[in-house]
Amino acid sequence: MNIVVIGTGYVGLVTGACFAGSGNNVICVDIDAEKIESLRNGQIPFYEPGLEDIVKKNVLKKRLTFTTDIGTAVNNSTIIFIAVGTPQDKDGSADIKAVLEVARTLGDCIDSYKIIVTKSTVPVGTTELVRQTLRKITDIEFDIASNPEFLKEGSAVEDFMKPERVVIGVENSKVGQILRELYSPFMRSEERAVIVSIRSSELSKYASNAMLATRISFMNEMANLCELLGADISEIRSVMGHDSRIGKYFLYSGIGYGGSCFPKDVKALINTGSNLNYNMKVCTAVDEVNGDQRERFVRKIIDYFNGDVSGKKFGIWGLSFKANTDDIREAPSLYVIDRLLEKGAKLKVHDPSAMENVRRIYNSRIEYAELNYDACQDADALLIHTEWNEYRQPDFTNIAGIMKKKIIFDGRNLYNPERIRKLGFKYFGVGIK
Repeated sequence: MNIVVIGTGYVGLVTGACFAGSGNNVICVDIDAEKIESLRNGQIPFYEPGLEDIVKKNVLKKRLTFTTDIGTAVNNSTIIFIAVGTPQDKDGSADIKAVLEVARTLGDCIDSYKIIVTKSTVPVGTTELVRQTLRKITDIEFDIASNPEFLKEGSAVEDFMKPERVVIGVENSKVGQILRELYSPFMRSEERAVIVSIRSSELSKYASNAMLATRISFMNEMANLCELLGADISEIRSVMGHDSRIGKYFLYSGIGYGGSCFPKDVKALINTGSNLNYNMKVCTAVDEVNGDQRERFVRKIIDYFNGDVSGKKFGIWGLSFKANTDDIREAPSLYVIDRLLEKGAKLKVHDPSAMENVRRIYNSRIEYAELNYDACQDADALLIHTEWNEYRQPDFTNIAGIMKKKIIFDGRNLYNPERIRKLGFKYFGVGIK
């Protein structure tokens, strides 16, 4: 099939590359000429395991091309995916201006029948707004559809290639079958397409992310209760995970969720309810718990030093909101960094992928460690923010020898407390004894 993907961000680039990988002809469009030129040269603008290889391979085979010329791209394709950003607006709602601007552009340039698909995460009713926007401009026939992405940063290529489900929202059953066929190479062993109404499709992405965010916030509340009662959240998680009705996933406590999806989507649902005079009580609580969890971690650090961290030096491991990505959007680490800088602390940070993104924010206000152990040198404490594999089994003897004080505040519960304490460290996790 001949496909256009408008937007070469996280969702658009993964979508375009993976469709090209299954034999389709894909044109990725973006208004950023510098970005397009970099992509033509095989330079990926963000870190995602496996993506660079699949992009280079399909560019070489001429199945994947990049352009700023949306008109030519659209008129050489039948299926158009809108995958531009929908950032959080000031009131917590999703900003869909870019989506509607694409719709206006499409209205000006389509010259034959097209299937126009919203791939971006958009509020209920947005796909209908896309149709209305186009219809005001053009009489050319087209169909609309919703196809939300369910890609986890750090495993997005595998998630696309081996989806748990493919949600397709349509009003024309023939369009549903065409999109099902497009995804069929990724569903050879089992039918995973779920064809629903457009509005249900749009809401399903928000509902799924809000449920996962709820589990995280619930476990964080349980972790806080464990600390007060002397229980251990890792033991609680084990008990809960054996219940088939609950399952074992998303039961890890920590310093809160971050990234481009959970914070934004939870707030968008709260805003949607507010616009309908409906109080989204659970989502509101989830959002509040997530914010409180970051502050609770900071307070734990400050209280240990009797309320004064001025001049204290902290090593930080992990900056991205999760492992296997360089994404620092809504990352808990940034909140902790800001609060400690406010209190006069000195920080030296390390992350395998997100260092440059953080450097653009803080410049010389913090130090940057080339190696993770460098961040520990003369540190009063080590803070863990991200669960990168290379942090899971470090040389604690080396760490003990180079730190000023042997103190670890572990926001991801990476280590066995008993073992670490036997090595002479003071160890503070989240919800553990």
